[in-house]
Amino acid sequence: MNARDEILARLRTALADAPPPVEVPRRYRRTAEPADLVEVLVDRLQDYQAAVHHGLDALPRILAQVDRLAVPADVPAAWLAGFDGQLHRDTPPLPLAELDSVDAVLTGCAVAIADTGTIVLDAGPAQGRRALTLVPDRHICVVRTDQIVGLVPEAFARLDPRAPLTWISGPSATSDIELNRVEGVHGPRRLEVVLLRPQAAG
Repeated sequence: MNARDEILARLRTALADAPPPVEVPRRYRRTAEPADLVEVLVDRLQDYQAAVHHGLDALPRILAQVDRLAVPADVPAAWLAGFDGQLHRDTPPLPLAELDSVDAVLTGCAVAIADTGTIVLDAGPAQGRRALTLVPDRHICVVRTDQIVGLVPEAFARLDPRAPLTWISGPSATSDIELNRVEGVHGPRRLEVVLLRPQAAG
């Protein structure tokens, strides 16, 4: 008998008279309490130091600060109205060096979670591939108000678990052992969210 078998045999002997495990009921919240989901999401995003804007007319003001912009191939034309800088469409896929050289990326999202201030991308319409939103230093993300849910279980119900999911809770940041915050380590240092009513999403 080797050491592994001996240890397992001792464990089986010790557990032979143990009572059966007790199942602990889990009372996870699966739906949010009635609340203004937009207001809760904005509060969480701002707590994460993300900038939040309201309405389609905010996009031209934001994009006026951008010279080189990367976008998914299917970004709605209405989102780019008035943009006169260099537009880099990710079709064919842009090389990483080119993505790294743009000022910002503009995408949509799949769902936003008010309770956690999280935006989820699944490579669906107007989102593009994962690298598109992870390499540039600034991510401008359009969120329709009908994409906002209260809790994480509600988000999962809308998502395909087989899709390449990117979960974003504020700008990329980490802290060292002394809690010094460092931004931009694993993704964009700046996150800007533009909230749109569904009819204005383009």
